Amino acid sequence: MGNAPKSSPRAGPLTGLRAIELGSTVAGPFCARLLADFGCDVIKVEQAEGDAIRSLGHRHKGRSLYNASIQRGKRNISINLRTDAGQILTRRLCETADIVVENFRPGTLEGWGLGFDTLSDANPGLIMVRISGFGQDGPNSKRGGYGVVCEATSGLREITGDPDRPPPRTATPLTDYIAGTYGAFGAVMAILERQRTGHGQIVDTALYESAFSFMEPHIPAFQQLGIIASRAGPRLPGSAPNSIYPTRDDGFVTITAASDAVFRRLALIMEREDMIADPRFSSAVARAENVAACDEAVAAWTLTMDAVELETQLEAAKVPAARIYNMADIFADPHYQARNMLVDVTDDVLGDVTVAGVVPKLSGTPGQVRWIGRETGADTREILSHDLQLSDEEINALIESGVIASSTALNSNDEH
Repeated sequence: MGNAPKSSPRAGPLTGLRAIELGSTVAGPFCARLLADFGCDVIKVEQAEGDAIRSLGHRHKGRSLYNASIQRGKRNISINLRTDAGQILTRRLCETADIVVENFRPGTLEGWGLGFDTLSDANPGLIMVRISGFGQDGPNSKRGGYGVVCEATSGLREITGDPDRPPPRTATPLTDYIAGTYGAFGAVMAILERQRTGHGQIVDTALYESAFSFMEPHIPAFQQLGIIASRAGPRLPGSAPNSIYPTRDDGFVTITAASDAVFRRLALIMEREDMIADPRFSSAVARAENVAACDEAVAAWTLTMDAVELETQLEAAKVPAARIYNMADIFADPHYQARNMLVDVTDDVLGDVTVAGVVPKLSGTPGQVRWIGRETGADTREILSHDLQLSDEEINALIESGVIASSTALNSNDEH
């Protein structure tokens, strides 16, 4: 298993930038996590009761394992955004920032006096990444927009799963991750534009649009031909053989052999040279038109072997294929280790915590996982004293009044 990369003289490409994360749950925090991975100083503003992400997924030793990963590399300050004093503190933080990431319902920040117009008056170069269900304008902009809701309206959910069953969901908040990635991409583009103009801007990232962008091949097909994309199970429509196939040991292997050259190699290893000349399978177009018969022949062959043996033979024949991995397979795969995609980060409570590695890999200024997600308010005192120059007496008063929370003791003699 890989180890957390050591700090190097060539820091991540976002080093020197600061982001304030006002988001919650997945989309906003994932966006900010991507920025943190590549060196951005991310300060997460969290309510005292804790981000909802802390209640999702599994827990160990009283800690949220989901939070440990998605909040990695961020400093954490706990501020009550529903108080005037908390809003003032947050505005001051945003004045020090290059980027603000938020994923509240449109209008929420404006109600707290934290809208883009207000913040950019004091900080004209500010970039605000706004992630919402349906965007900042339009007739559905005020509609609640959880990822799964927006996935439904994007059309992506309709093409997921088997045609004879209701459309299932993936066991991960897929659309939130897609939107978070687009949000980070937009933030970096806006930073590049700011270098030319000196001005910030809003990065309006809608969950439904982020998911809809993955519907790319189906959009012109409907407009030009009236074809409504639907669920195709494990198959990729218009491509055969390109599906998952059962194995003798009750496993599954995915095989992609749609091109004529690759299909020929597959037919030879299957000892089915007759399929190469068969007009039903002799071309990619013909195979797509006879996908059921093609898949039936491939499945009859895959059922004669166990998954590992089958994968080995296909790899030797240069036919793209892979077993369907579970998490135990991933942890055992030397390629994940060699690519540093399983990173151990040491925590005082949890010990070594394994999280996903940094993506993408940059040869000159790689990202790194600096620490796992911290407890709510872990850095409240340090941020307020160092970044906003508040005294210990001011910080203690804010804690006593419920404006902020800190996981460090109330002690005016604390060192910072």
